[in-house]
Amino acid sequence: MNWYTVRVPASSANLGPGFDALGLALEIYLTCRFRPAVELSIRVEGRDAACIPATADNLIWQTACSVAASVQIGLPPIELEIRNEIPVGKGLGSSAAALTAGVVIADHLLDLRWKPLRVLDEAARIEGHPDNVAPCTLGSIVASAIDEGGVARAVRIDLPQRFGIGIVVPDFDLPTTLARAALPASYSRADAVFNVQRAALLIAALTTGSTTAFPAALEDRFHQPYRAKLVPGLDEILKLRAPGLLGCALSGAGPSILVLYERGHETVCELVRQIFRLHGHTSEVLFSQIAEHGFELREG
Repeated sequence: MNWYTVRVPASSANLGPGFDALGLALEIYLTCRFRPAVELSIRVEGRDAACIPATADNLIWQTACSVAASVQIGLPPIELEIRNEIPVGKGLGSSAAALTAGVVIADHLLDLRWKPLRVLDEAARIEGHPDNVAPCTLGSIVASAIDEGGVARAVRIDLPQRFGIGIVVPDFDLPTTLARAALPASYSRADAVFNVQRAALLIAALTTGSTTAFPAALEDRFHQPYRAKLVPGLDEILKLRAPGLLGCALSGAGPSILVLYERGHETVCELVRQIFRLHGHTSEVLFSQIAEHGFELREG
C-alpha cells in the first residue's frame, strides 16, 4: 500500500492582544508519513522525540480516531512515521500541528474529501479554539473565530515584506493547562476595550505594513500580565525598546517569545536572550519565515 506524507507548520498564537483569535504559521514542521497496516505502528524521530508517545495514546492517532468516530466510519490501523521539528511545550503549536495532522490523516484514509476550511473546522472543534489550528491549516497570518453555530471562520493575511520574525525559545517548558489556569474568569470593560483597540491596530498594521502603530499594537491585558509570573523576565521583555524592534509577545501560552522586527535588525533577538540569561535561563533563537501554506498532503 502506498505511503502518504502530510506536513504541518508550527504556529505562534495570540500575537499580543489577539488572544484566542490571531496566529501565524512558521516554517518549522511536523512531518508524518503513513499508510494502512495490519496493526498500529508508530515511530518518532526529531526534536523532542522522547516527549512524543509512540503508542496508541499518540495525539495524532487519537485525533484520527476521534474524527472516525464523529463520522461513524471504522479507521484501519496505520504505520506512522513522525519527524518533528517543533519544540514541544514551548508555545509553538506542537499539539495543534498534531491535531491537524490527525484530521488530515483521517480525512485521507476515510476518503472524506474535506476542503481545508472543513479540516480547520474539525481541528478547531477538537482543540476548542481556532487560533493555532487556523494557521496550521491555511498558512500565513490568520484571524479566526468560532461563530454562533460552532463553525470556524478564518481570514488570512500576509506578513509585510519589511517585517521579520524571530522566536526565542528558553530552556524550560510551560504546560498550556498551567498557563490557562493563571487567567482570570472575567475582565473589566476597560481591559476589554484596551485589547479590542490593540487587536484592531495590529491587524491594520500587518495589513498595511505600517510601523508607526508599534509597539502599542502588541500591548495586551488579557493574558500576558497574568502569565508573567510563569515566565521569568517576561515583564522586562515586553518593555524592550530598540531601533528596528517592533515589539515582543508571548508565543501562544509561552514560554517562547515572538519577536517582530524590521528586516536587517535581527540582532534585537539577542536582547530577549540577555533578559532570560539574567533570570538564570539559556535560550536559542529560531529565525523562521512565515509558512505561506498550511498543511500539505502528498503521495510518497
